[in-house]
Amino acid sequence: MAHTPSSTAPAGRTGAATAPSSRYTILGYQFACVAGLFALWELAIRSGFAPVYLYGQPSGVFTKAVQLLTEGDLLTHLGITAFEALTGFVLGTTLGSLVGLSLWLSDTVAKTLRPIIVAINGVPKIALAPLIIVWFGVGLGAKVAIATSLTFIVALITVYQGTQEIDFDLVRMMRSLGAKRSMIWRKVIVPGSVPWIMSTLRLNIGFAMIGAVVGEYISAKQGIGFFIYNAGALYDLNAVYVGIFGLMALALVLDYIVVKIEAKFKW
Repeated sequence: MAHTPSSTAPAGRTGAATAPSSRYTILGYQFACVAGLFALWELAIRSGFAPVYLYGQPSGVFTKAVQLLTEGDLLTHLGITAFEALTGFVLGTTLGSLVGLSLWLSDTVAKTLRPIIVAINGVPKIALAPLIIVWFGVGLGAKVAIATSLTFIVALITVYQGTQEIDFDLVRMMRSLGAKRSMIWRKVIVPGSVPWIMSTLRLNIGFAMIGAVVGEYISAKQGIGFFIYNAGALYDLNAVYVGIFGLMALALVLDYIVVKIEAKFKW
């Protein structure tokens, strides 16, 4: 149901006036929360309440981050992981969405494949990693393949579920007008599934990151997953935290891109 703006205050002008201040207020709260957590962490280490060899230290993490950024190692590792995750994200989401949409065209095929899809989805993708390493080697291809496999199955299941949620009255109306199944698919099912596809994009950012990092944990010489694993093996906790925070920053950047894409498809 459409929202009717109040007659006493123009909704557009009110939103435009309050949105920037509200946004800055939220950013302030977010910064305060993060700064407070780091301050408490630093205080716990300096007071001796928490041993630095177990928890690291914010000041040490900052120093390590500056060193790695200056040397260029951190950005190199992040760039490789970003490439693997983005490539797997695009391939898996695109292919999975296309297959999910196409399953609507044939109930027989959908019912035949459903138990197979459920079975594949139930297998932890980490179990497939050794096979993927054998098939694609230890280079970028293996990490992209793992990220693709994760995002593909999520997109397929989510988008196919979306096709089942389309208003049946629209489908029935199109059939009453003599529309063929392929035309209903193009004119009703595909447009109606766009919100589900957009939802899949948000989900798959995380899964693509997981796939890339897991692949780097198993076998890699570069990438942020390799960096974290190597730092952990050396008990360099400050470097481990730098890698983790780098992953967080990368996830926020990718999520921001997806939000901008999603905004263009809202109607």
